[in-house]
Amino acid sequence: MRTFQYFPWFERAGIDVVVSPFFSDIYISDLQQGKKNKLEVIRSYFRRIWNLFACRNYDLVWIEYEALPWLPIWVERFLFSSRVPYVLDYDDALFHTYDMHKNSWVRKILSNKHDILMQCSAMVCVGNDYLAERARRAGAKRVEIIPTVVDLNRYPVIGDGQLNLNDISVPCVGWIGQRSTAAFLLPYKKLFAQLSEDGVARFCVIGIDASTLGLMMESIPWEEESEVENIMGFDIGIMPLSDGPFERGKCGYKLIQYMACGIPVVASPVGVNSKIVEHGVNGFLAESPEEWETALRTLLSDPALRKRMGKAGREKVERFYSSQVTAPRLATLLKSIVVRS
Repeated sequence: MRTFQYFPWFERAGIDVVVSPFFSDIYISDLQQGKKNKLEVIRSYFRRIWNLFACRNYDLVWIEYEALPWLPIWVERFLFSSRVPYVLDYDDALFHTYDMHKNSWVRKILSNKHDILMQCSAMVCVGNDYLAERARRAGAKRVEIIPTVVDLNRYPVIGDGQLNLNDISVPCVGWIGQRSTAAFLLPYKKLFAQLSEDGVARFCVIGIDASTLGLMMESIPWEEESEVENIMGFDIGIMPLSDGPFERGKCGYKLIQYMACGIPVVASPVGVNSKIVEHGVNGFLAESPEEWETALRTLLSDPALRKRMGKAGREKVERFYSSQVTAPRLATLLKSIVVRS
């Protein structure tokens, strides 16, 4: 979402892109089956080192976070000695993986790696203010905020006369994500169960097996082709978070997906969530379990309010959180770096 969806826009802007992923399809396929292919990891590092030597053939290098994960900064700087400018892109507080690591040696060796990479970059592109502030403190020459967005062409608008299928049944409260963030649902386990028992809501998750976490929620496998259709089956989208450094660096992408589908949201007031969600306009910000219950019951009992908030959310995505808005700006930024260098 930070790169691939922009390639058609870049092509139209006269920018040719060559993609060099770190991991191979083989590694990702094995990982999805619970296997960590060490041989593929080793191959990934050698492939990346070769790509770094080849950087001199390009006008600009666009790096997601870092080029060589878990290796000291001097290795990366030595290999990437080309004078070709590079841009770093962050949609997560990955730097905390090092500077907040439980191992003191990891903190000692790697805690300042991202700061140095930011200092030496031509630009740091980030998804929110928290990440931008870290880049500025690190001494980055140029920091630009580009939120993680959706392509509106993938998210059709439901017309005023068209009802969500769930308007004639028990409303569905939904969540989409990975197992790594599913733990944020657990503090509300009892609330979800109570609302289900009361017969006022049913709960769905996309992308995980909820039963493995003891959550009584319908589980829907994630597939790119059916992702938007499945989200549109929700009546309310949720994004609970704890208030920690990693969480403050998140870009609220699932909220933007819900809102693009015309769905009202309930979210924890953490990081960029408080900017995306306008309390009482396109959803509710809820911190305590009591606030979560109030917000959900309010939306569950009022279809007209859900529709009004959903419409406001869609309008905000169209104004600020779509590739139709950010792509021309990003293309201009990248081209300006090449011209300056």
